[in-house]
Amino acid sequence: MISLGIDIGTSGIRAVMLDKQQHILAQSLIKHEFVTTASLQEKMFAKRQQRKIHWPRTHIVSQSQKPVHWWDSFEKVIFKLKQELSTSNHLSLSCISHLAIDGTSGTVLLADQDGLPCSEALMYHDQRAHQYAQIIDSYAPKNTAARGAASGLAKLLWLYNNQQKNRPNSRPAYYALNQSDWITGKLTQTFGFSDYNNALKMGYDAQLKCWPDWLITLLNKQAFPVSLLPEVFCPGEVIAKVDSKMAQYFGFSKTLQVCAGTTDSTAAIIASGAKDIGEAITSLGSTLVMKIITDKAIFDPQSGVYSQPYGDHWLAGGGSNSGGAVLKHFFSSRQLAQLTDVLNSAIAGNDFSLLDLDYYPLLSAGERFPIQDHLLEPRITPRPEQDIAFFQALLEGMADIESMAYQRLLELGAPYPKHVKSIGGGALNQAWQNIRQSKLGIPVQTAVLQQAAAGSAILAQNTW
Repeated sequence: MISLGIDIGTSGIRAVMLDKQQHILAQSLIKHEFVTTASLQEKMFAKRQQRKIHWPRTHIVSQSQKPVHWWDSFEKVIFKLKQELSTSNHLSLSCISHLAIDGTSGTVLLADQDGLPCSEALMYHDQRAHQYAQIIDSYAPKNTAARGAASGLAKLLWLYNNQQKNRPNSRPAYYALNQSDWITGKLTQTFGFSDYNNALKMGYDAQLKCWPDWLITLLNKQAFPVSLLPEVFCPGEVIAKVDSKMAQYFGFSKTLQVCAGTTDSTAAIIASGAKDIGEAITSLGSTLVMKIITDKAIFDPQSGVYSQPYGDHWLAGGGSNSGGAVLKHFFSSRQLAQLTDVLNSAIAGNDFSLLDLDYYPLLSAGERFPIQDHLLEPRITPRPEQDIAFFQALLEGMADIESMAYQRLLELGAPYPKHVKSIGGGALNQAWQNIRQSKLGIPVQTAVLQQAAAGSAILAQNTW
């Protein structure tokens, strides 16, 4: 069996092709050529931050993308993979038997009967639906991931009320979809399907395997058609064969099985090989995701904790809005590499000490986990005069967030991690790993297999 995994990330899209022994046969990466649409206030704030001007604010961050741009990136990454296969070995895309796609958790859109987007896509960290989050709180039990302004459910209610009802001449919405659902639908030309993990933030009950009664009642009260909700599959379960025209266009076999996908963080965890209770996984990408394997589901809307099925166990945790995107906002890639080298040298020469400036690094107001607060302000002052000190303080602040996350999970009944496996681009930063290990008090390891796309390819083999 040869499988293909696709990871739709914040900054790009990656494809990884695995054989039955889960060895990487080929991979390709395409950086997105589009920019996430943000509010005008957000752009003004970014400029002031770069000029080191303090500007407190309480506005709600809005972040959106056009789904058609995802498809452009998808096409490019597949054709790049096809080119690599033609030059490096004797395989082709027609050898792939199964495919699965992961996407950012909580990124949603509305589509018409033909699967054409009839709304923008609200991104995982968009906070504009806070009013609908308050309505959801009055209906939803504590054991749901649909609470909070960043939930898919709150965003869908916002989209339907702001981009459907107020646009009488627009195409009527027929499907409510997550990011990976839409790409999967494009490949199969069959829409209206999702998976347990992506559907959680829409209100799906993964314990009872159904859309719960409280959700149906809420949607009816809000005049949101229940029929828009997708049919939910187990991650890795075959949904349909690839559409024949799509197979011909890309060079896939007409028998290619397209499987239900998952979220990007879950795919990365699958790739890491974590499987035992007490194993924790931190994803160090544009954002931070902290999760631990437990024997029971844990939910806590106050801190943004939710749980999802993971084989015979559960993954408990959540995602913070802090992460690598904050670092890239203040420093170029070249600067980050140079500053990391300086920190590594200081650590190796025993000339390193923690600054403990109590930072909470965020790009904008709003946090999801370990604090659920759509108005939480960044805490990144005072800024040291030297860039190396500022860089270190940001890394320490993120390590503090990670430590807070696992401490909160412990308080809620999860085990404290035996060790933490690191995945994502930041996992390769040795200085950051040393800081995190100091804060957590446990071993921090770098997972051998890093890419979320590899996790989706493993998922497609239905063996994990």
